[in-house]
Amino acid sequence: MKTRKSIKKRFKITKNGKVLLRPVGQDHFRAKKSGKIKRQKRSPIKVDDSLAKEIKKALKYAPRKKKKNKK
Repeated sequence: MKTRKSIKKRFKITKNGKVLLRPVGQDHFRAKKSGKIKRQKRSPIKVDDSLAKEIKKALKYAPRKKKKNKK
């Protein structure tokens, strides 16, 4: 099964296995939004577990950050 490139561009998997996505509404029409909303949209959003499971399945062979071994 190949990695879905469209999903790879939109989602990021952290080293602990969380799936993050970029908030919508950042590309244009930002002048009318308040500074608070603009700041909130800069940070990624955690995806709920039911959708995260399917995203991980589609990104089966995508490169991921490896966990560091604790000694």
